[in-house]
Amino acid sequence: MTVSGPRLEAAQDSALAAAYRTCTEIARKQAKNFYYAFLALPKPKRDAICAVYAFMRHADDISDDESSTREQRRARLDDWLAQWHRAAAGGSTDDPVFLALSDARQRFQIPMTLLDQLVQGTAMDLNAPEPQALDDADETPPYDTYATFEELQQYCYFVASVVGLVCIRIFGYSDPQAEKLAEETGIAFQLTNILRDVREDAERGRIYLPLEDLDRHNVRIRELTSIHRGSQMTLNQRELLESIAGRAEYLYQSGYRLLPMIAGDARPALWVLITIYHDLLRRIERRGYDVFSSRVRVPLGTRIAILLRGLVQVIVNRMRGRD
Repeated sequence: MTVSGPRLEAAQDSALAAAYRTCTEIARKQAKNFYYAFLALPKPKRDAICAVYAFMRHADDISDDESSTREQRRARLDDWLAQWHRAAAGGSTDDPVFLALSDARQRFQIPMTLLDQLVQGTAMDLNAPEPQALDDADETPPYDTYATFEELQQYCYFVASVVGLVCIRIFGYSDPQAEKLAEETGIAFQLTNILRDVREDAERGRIYLPLEDLDRHNVRIRELTSIHRGSQMTLNQRELLESIAGRAEYLYQSGYRLLPMIAGDARPALWVLITIYHDLLRRIERRGYDVFSSRVRVPLGTRIAILLRGLVQVIVNRMRGRD
């Protein structure tokens, strides 16, 4: 028997609600810093952000699956993206992430080009030339690298700025300048992640610190994987990381300039996100850029305190009748 009318609509609504719950659970388990900001959003916007995150997370998981070759991962990602395009065009799908994201895309008018760029960002390491051995001939493993900061910025645009451009469409904004500021805020976040993960990335054969900066500070690539084995950081190494932190610090100002341009009901969430990430950068700075002896984190208690301040602002905004 074919189900139609109100029963069909109820079934569709139920499937969509379940799809959003799946995306929310993915974000809760995986998003960490991001998830605390999501909680300060109104539910429709929170659901949409979680759908975007779950979509991006799945693309990331395919790209980072080191049990497969780069070619295999690219093929899997292409196939998955083709499935998404069919679902977004109205094709049938039982993938909860596709269901939720299709709804969020239509509700908040998210361009398909941005969502495609999200996937492109996760695949940038796969599309890079095969890594080459650098420095001494006996240095192993070979490394994926970026020659200049301009090249690194391009990488950051696809993996972080595009996320910001998607998010502000869900948050709501009217000033076109918000787009440039969102791009720059995303780069600030990504540079913070790069600093935090220098050791782990180097151990995986990935160097996100520009080679021109390493040369300028007289730091060799192999140093980035040997510091954690007990050797002390040198002044050159600290100054190298400090130079990246300085760029991030400058770009965080774009985030604070972006805040008043965002719709009032989403502004506290963006404030929470900027505050948590900026706090992470400042913790790295206070440790003298020692990201090698242990992983730098924003403690759970601090994240919760920042979230609570954001939630208080949500309540104040509602009492004042702001959008």
